[in-house]
Amino acid sequence: MPIDPQSPIEIVTLDWVPDFARGYVRDYRVRWALEEAGIGYRTDPISTLRRPASHFAEQPFGQVPAYREGPVRMFESGAIVLHVAERSEALLPSDPAERARALCWMFAALNSIEPMLMELTNVDLFAKGEEWATLRRPSLAAAIDKRLGQLATALGDRDYLEGRFTAGDLLMASALRALDHTDLLDAHPVLAAYQQRCLARPGFVAATGAQLAELKTEMPEAA
Repeated sequence: MPIDPQSPIEIVTLDWVPDFARGYVRDYRVRWALEEAGIGYRTDPISTLRRPASHFAEQPFGQVPAYREGPVRMFESGAIVLHVAERSEALLPSDPAERARALCWMFAALNSIEPMLMELTNVDLFAKGEEWATLRRPSLAAAIDKRLGQLATALGDRDYLEGRFTAGDLLMASALRALDHTDLLDAHPVLAAYQQRCLARPGFVAATGAQLAELKTEMPEAA
């Protein structure tokens, strides 16, 4: 779905990021949810290098995305995805029991999976070569492998975590992308295939494509 400049929904994004972050900035999660729900949106890119003071009133930590919809102002991609999902059968089933399970998987992605994987990103990319990171990695990788095994068992032979795609899958597949710089997912072919299935969805392709199209290719000069 093309971005709608007249949409009442506006996502605050960044105007530029380094190459390793392109396609991974978390506004893509909100874009993806809106694509799955068939809801239009527009964007308001802000300076990566000099974020306006007004942005901190919307996002206390100066991150993105922030979300605007009339009087609604939100931050944190998981919360925004939930807000979008609540109006879409495509993301949250109407059946109470199925809906409850989808909500569980949303929080599992953000609480039981993603923190461990982001710690590995910190160890591998941002603290690479530091002694503490070298010492920490083996035990962290083993813990992640165990957690991935548990997730693979829960998935079983289903296409998605609860049989059909929900916002839980959206956030879980997003969390697993933190392993893209590793081969840890290769040890769990069921999960690797699951992630590929999720990321092949038109909504994801459109969301990341839109993010990449909007990001400047050259680092802007700091004002």
